[in-house]
Amino acid sequence: MSETTGASYAAAGVDIEAGDRAVELMKEWVKKTQRPEVLGGLGGFAGLFDASALKRYERPLLASATDGVGTKVDIARQMGVYDTIGHDLVAMVMDDIVVCGAEPLFMTDYICVGKVHPERVAAIVKGIAEGCVLAGCALVGGETAEHPGLLGPDDFDVAGAGTGVVEYDRLLGADRIRSGDAVIAMESSGLHSNGYSLVRHVVFDRAGMTLDQQVEELGRTLGEELLEPTKIYSLDCLALTRTTDVHAFSHITGGGLAANLARVIPDGLHATVDRSTWTPGAIFDLVGKAGQVERLELEKTLNMGVGMMAVVPADSVDVALATLADRGVESWVAGEITERGAHTTGAELVGDYAA
Repeated sequence: MSETTGASYAAAGVDIEAGDRAVELMKEWVKKTQRPEVLGGLGGFAGLFDASALKRYERPLLASATDGVGTKVDIARQMGVYDTIGHDLVAMVMDDIVVCGAEPLFMTDYICVGKVHPERVAAIVKGIAEGCVLAGCALVGGETAEHPGLLGPDDFDVAGAGTGVVEYDRLLGADRIRSGDAVIAMESSGLHSNGYSLVRHVVFDRAGMTLDQQVEELGRTLGEELLEPTKIYSLDCLALTRTTDVHAFSHITGGGLAANLARVIPDGLHATVDRSTWTPGAIFDLVGKAGQVERLELEKTLNMGVGMMAVVPADSVDVALATLADRGVESWVAGEITERGAHTTGAELVGDYAA
């Protein structure tokens, strides 16, 4: 009579002890994000945030957003670099929240892996925690899920959700925008976290490039360029709300500059953005040429060097640019708001990029 061994979670590919080890390793990083309103620590079933802090608001509005970083995670996996992808995650979530003028409060994350490598998971959380510090929010909890059989041992994905708060009468958006307003562009740190399916197809499948390939026009390897973290603008945008009468922000993500800017332009008005006011970084030119990608296709997929835009009254431009300069953010007047004509849409790019 043969002996049989009973099934177990470990035999199915889930390592609970490795998960516990990952939690212990990430605790020090999560602690660095704590705000006074956060109660408790890691290990509970829910993160706790003291809502009595909102009593100082007359009519507080909670803003929430959720996002991931798309196929950029595959670049991190191939390079074996896991402590920067969290910056991207925080940026994608919290920079959406700040668009309405909300202060980021707290965030939770979800990390899905094929196999728990404790140090790897901790490195991912380290990046998320560092991003939360840059955004001014707390990381109050999260989940690490092991999915053997669905993901390979080295595969992973990340997602996050965040919450912020804004006073009702300080809510930013389309209803504040007026004809004559100026559109200020804030420089991106590169591709950010959108369009990587196109970029990967172009540089790997069509151009045959490798991540360790030194690219002269980039001044570094292709992998280093593709893994450059998404810039987090949250505190920079909040600084603008304190020094100027900002009317709206637009986070330039999937869909490109014109489509995202159009989301905050009211009926009857039109935003014109002049390409000649800036030169996109070398990576955008590389993708365009290597893949023979038409300009309009690039512009509806990639940020083209602009990660965030602010719409401000014309008489606030100087103060806005000075505020951003003081914070180390490269910015410039890229366009204006006018009355919408019979054949115009919410936003359009005109002219040619500066050489």
